[in-house]
Amino acid sequence: MKRLEVKHLSVAYDKKQIIFDLNFSLEESQIGCLLGPSGCGKTTALRAIAGFEKPTKGEIIVNGCKMNDSKTFVEPEKRKIGMIFQDIALFPHLSVLENIQFGIRSWANSEMQKRSYELLELVDMFQFKNSYPHQLSGGQQQRIALARAMAPKPSLLLMDEPFSSLDSELREQLAKEVRLILKQEKISAILVTHDQNEAFVMGDHICLINKGRVQQNDSAYNLYHTPLNRFVGEFIGEGSLLPGVIVASNKVKTDIGEITGSLPEFCKLNDNVDVLIRPENIILLENNENQAMVKARYFRGSGFLYILKTNNGSELSCFLPGPASLKIDQSIGIQLQINQPIVFK
Repeated sequence: MKRLEVKHLSVAYDKKQIIFDLNFSLEESQIGCLLGPSGCGKTTALRAIAGFEKPTKGEIIVNGCKMNDSKTFVEPEKRKIGMIFQDIALFPHLSVLENIQFGIRSWANSEMQKRSYELLELVDMFQFKNSYPHQLSGGQQQRIALARAMAPKPSLLLMDEPFSSLDSELREQLAKEVRLILKQEKISAILVTHDQNEAFVMGDHICLINKGRVQQNDSAYNLYHTPLNRFVGEFIGEGSLLPGVIVASNKVKTDIGEITGSLPEFCKLNDNVDVLIRPENIILLENNENQAMVKARYFRGSGFLYILKTNNGSELSCFLPGPASLKIDQSIGIQLQINQPIVFK
């Protein structure tokens, strides 16, 4: 049985359509991500699943039970869904232990204590059980919010940008920890985020949304290597679109050389197309006839990301590990290395 099925979901506010025909599903213990730019509708979709928004069309089914359709609407508190909000919202007057126990107060004392102690151990916060939220770091507060949401043993957990207030290093580390905890508890979850690295760390599959419409529902690997459209190609990873012309059934000519490989069926001879160029597709060869100018560089920890401008004005990204080896306004020879071209019309 699927934990969650979202079928043809549409949501509108005051006749303004926010979500268009969203389809999404989760298996047991699976973690899905709703990814997209700010304002794309991903939080609205999450709120509809939680029951905080009434869809205009579509069905939401949790554990085989219909939460809403044209005749049905189950209130949020009856959906048995856990939720972690962006602002964490721990109760400041309650201790860590009391916060975790808040949603299971109706349980027998022995069961409530057993579950809360179990979760404190799971999120590595047992030593802070008598502390108060203001005495904890942001990452520690997020662990307690997770434990509180998991306390009633929901089969589905919804997370609305829960790591957005944390610095990037802690955000990624906590995302890894939360994924392991959810897998251990066999809880299915949906993460809403605009951060693709977060989505890549957490998600078994990712639903990429733009302007209320699903652009691609796939694995992180496929989103990066086989984007279905121009938006996906530009949003996922770092890359640039290089203009080209189809000169053969398997060849695109660009201003920095020809690219050979299997092309999509829509490509016809003499068509103008754009080829997606990733940083790893650029090889630097000092004496190559195809030259580009270094226009900018950005430190990326293990190396530098360079922005190169070709003679025809196209901008490309190139990553080089190690210390800065190229100077701004330096001219450098470049060559493309692409086995499977990604082409858009």
